[in-house]
Amino acid sequence: MEVILLERVAKLGQMGETVRVKDGYARNFLLPRNKALRATKVNKEHFETQRVQLEARNLERRQDAEKVGETLDGKTFTLIRQAGDTGVLYGSVSTRDLADAVTGEGFSASRDQFVLNTPIKTLGLHTVPVQLHPEVQVGVVVNVARSPEEAERQARGESVLEREEFNLDDLGLEVGAALAEAGDRVEL
Repeated sequence: MEVILLERVAKLGQMGETVRVKDGYARNFLLPRNKALRATKVNKEHFETQRVQLEARNLERRQDAEKVGETLDGKTFTLIRQAGDTGVLYGSVSTRDLADAVTGEGFSASRDQFVLNTPIKTLGLHTVPVQLHPEVQVGVVVNVARSPEEAERQARGESVLEREEFNLDDLGLEVGAALAEAGDRVEL
């Protein structure tokens, strides 16, 4: 199906271009979200009459997104989640969780704006891109921790998964002593 793009679409084209896409992509994504029009003669004429207004509206939305992007870029958001000793979360952090955290801080963001290929499933600092406008992308840092104290340690650069180092010689002596003590108690 041929469509006329009403805004820039990543990996597809710029506003005003006529492109050929699969029917399902057009019907299920581009047309319902008002990102494109079917490329009919009537729609082409309509687009040309509305082109100036569409470009002005796009420029205005882009400027608004750039203003928000300046304050949002590089900002850190902390999410407290339960995790095991190895740092693997019992659940995962999805785009919905990220949108809730960003909205809770006073920013306006929907879950569709977060570019997260796979959910976050480990503790630590994760950089997540945010698509505020088709031409404006910024990054936020998500600090996933088990407690606020742990989040502060991670923010300082400390590893929260450090384990106590054991000297194998000392460990062997402790195990040997425990076995000897247990053997003394067992009577045959």
